[in-house]
Amino acid sequence: MPPMPVEVSRVEQSPIRDSFSALGSIDASLRVEIVSEVNAVVRELPFSEGQPLTKGDLIAVLDDEEIAAEANRAEAIAKQAESNYKRSVRLREENTISDQELERVETEWRVAEANRALADARLAKTRIRAPFSGVAGRRRISPGAFVRIGEVITGLGRLDLLRVSFSAPERFAGRLRPGMAVEVRTPAYPGEKFDGRVTVVDPILDHESRTIALVAEVPNPKGRLKPGMSADVLLVMAEREEAISVPDEAVFAEGTQSFVFVVGPDSVVHKAAVRLGTREADRVEVESGVNAGDLVVRAGHQKLFDGAKVMPVDSAEEPVAAPEQGGGA
Repeated sequence: MPPMPVEVSRVEQSPIRDSFSALGSIDASLRVEIVSEVNAVVRELPFSEGQPLTKGDLIAVLDDEEIAAEANRAEAIAKQAESNYKRSVRLREENTISDQELERVETEWRVAEANRALADARLAKTRIRAPFSGVAGRRRISPGAFVRIGEVITGLGRLDLLRVSFSAPERFAGRLRPGMAVEVRTPAYPGEKFDGRVTVVDPILDHESRTIALVAEVPNPKGRLKPGMSADVLLVMAEREEAISVPDEAVFAEGTQSFVFVVGPDSVVHKAAVRLGTREADRVEVESGVNAGDLVVRAGHQKLFDGAKVMPVDSAEEPVAAPEQGGGA
């Protein structure tokens, strides 16, 4: 038979990443709604919407006239109770009063101190401060309005470090661990990627989808990414710098074994069993069976057999020189 023309490709040695892609969601690393813990009138809202706040910055000032009066009253009662206790201690040393009377006065003093602490804590709640550094949201209420307990004043989120939530298939359960690298892309910035690391691997799989929930942290120093954006996440589980790969279409299966046709120096092909590794978009890693630089049949192997003579051509149908030494391992 005349040599059969076949399309061939060189076995390449290049970096291969063992990874998978998933759709995720971006959220702030810290996010809270700032609410009032007392019923009062809003005096001031000394913050700017959408502007950074430092931990401890004042967010709201509530009317404290009545609450401050209660705190002053509790302070006075506590001081009087303390004075009575000290006087009773001296009287007990002189055996003027009984132990029971001293215990009663001490109890009154301690109750007064507790009431003072409670009043001071309530007064402190009229000054609402940022619990952490972040970016303020929009105002949900205006100065002069009456705010009730639990009513939202604004939101606060930390945006310099974001959390990306996504899921992985069950088959990767034994390989996932915190610290793995992720690449995040979003439709808002086509062609750009943001690097991060996995911080959480949920130990319990979802019973319905059989997937594992993961969380990655992604630095966002310029604030370009926004909570609520969708994310295309690429998780890299392993990376091999000198992996051997062939075109995906060069591999064919017989039963459970995979093969490729390797072109020898005399343009004669032989069938080589290969063990496959990671698959990429158009190439597949070969862990054993061929060597870098070997020439393999990429298309046209359907009618080939072991020992057939071929005429190698590239995709443009130009003849390709066979290697000086036969491949295979």
